[in-house]
Amino acid sequence: MKYALLLLLLLIPFKVKAITADAYIVMDGNSGRVLEGKNIEEEKLIASTTKIMTCIIALENKDINTIVKVGPEVLKAYGSAIYINVGEEMSLKDLLYGLMLRSGNDAAIEIAYAVSGDMEKFVAKMNEKAYELGMSHTKFINNHGLENENKMGNTSTAYDMALLMKYALKNEMFKQIIGTKSYTVKTPGKTYLWKNKNKLLSTYDKLIGGKTGFTKKARRTLVTSAMSDNKLSIVVTLNDGNDFQDHEDLHEKVFKNYENYVVVSPQTIIEPNDEEKYYIKDTFSILVTEEEKKDISVDMQIENENNLEAGQAIIKFQNKEMGRVKIYQRKEEIKEEEPNFLVKFFRWLFKW
Repeated sequence: MKYALLLLLLLIPFKVKAITADAYIVMDGNSGRVLEGKNIEEEKLIASTTKIMTCIIALENKDINTIVKVGPEVLKAYGSAIYINVGEEMSLKDLLYGLMLRSGNDAAIEIAYAVSGDMEKFVAKMNEKAYELGMSHTKFINNHGLENENKMGNTSTAYDMALLMKYALKNEMFKQIIGTKSYTVKTPGKTYLWKNKNKLLSTYDKLIGGKTGFTKKARRTLVTSAMSDNKLSIVVTLNDGNDFQDHEDLHEKVFKNYENYVVVSPQTIIEPNDEEKYYIKDTFSILVTEEEKKDISVDMQIENENNLEAGQAIIKFQNKEMGRVKIYQRKEEIKEEEPNFLVKFFRWLFKW
C-alpha cells in the first residue's frame, strides 16, 4: 500500500492540468496555425480584450502625438478608469497607455472622439477592420467592452481574437504599449502612474504582452502573446478563472513541443535551373513537430515572367493553405520592349 501511495505522489507533479476556460485557443503567431483549443468558434462576450481593436484602430488612423482635450463625453464612463477630467489635455499616445495598462474606459471614450468624432463612427471602423481580418463571428457595439443597459456587449470567438492579436503584433507601437509594465504621465497639476494589470508581465519573462478583461457577465477574459527561440505563441481564454496560470502553461507547452520551421525565406531557390532569376523577400515559418514536417508543401507559381512581381509561393500544411509569399524577378532580368522605328528615330534626332 505504501509503495502505491509513493508512486501516486511521484506522478502528481506530472499530471496534465486541465484548462478551465469555457473557450480557448493556442495559435502560431506567425502562420496562424491553430495548435490547440476548445469551442474556438463559439461566440462569447469578450469584455476589455475589446481594447486590442480600439488600440490598433487608433494607431492606424491618428497621429499618436495629437494632443487630446478631454470633453464632457468622458462623464459617461464607468468601471475601470484612469480618472481624467474634463478640460484636461494629454497626447493620444498617453491615452493609449492608459487604455491598455489600466483598461481605462474613460480613455477609450476619449480615443473614440479624438480619432472619429464620436463613438458610433469609431465602432464602425472597428467592425470594418474585423471584417477585413476575417473575424467573421465578431460584433462590436462599443470600444471599451462593457455591456450596455440592455446587457448586450461586444461578442467574438477565441479564434477571432487570436486573429486580431496576430495582426496587431505587426505594429511595433502596439507591441511596445502592451509590453510596458508601468507608465508615467504628467499634465498641468497632475501626475499619473499606471501599472499594467497583466501580472504575467512581471512573472513570466517570455511574455510579449496582452490584454486582460472582466465583467460580471463575461467573467475573466485574456489575450496574450509570448516568444521563445523565434516561436511566437498566442493564447486566448474566455471565461477562465485560472487564466494567468493557464496562459503560462499553454505558452510553455508550445515552446516545448514545437519547432519554428522556416518554409521559405530570401535564401529559397525558386527554380533550380535558374536560381538567379527570381527571389523571395519575406520569410514564412510555421510551428510543427518533427513528424509534421512531411505535411508541408510549397507551390511555386510564376505567373508574370516579364514583371517585377512575378508570382507567388503558396504554402500548405496538411493540404490546407497557410499563407502566400510573393516571388519577384531580379530587375536586370526584366527586358524592355524593343522600341519601334519612330521612337528610335526621335531618340537619334533629339539625342535621347
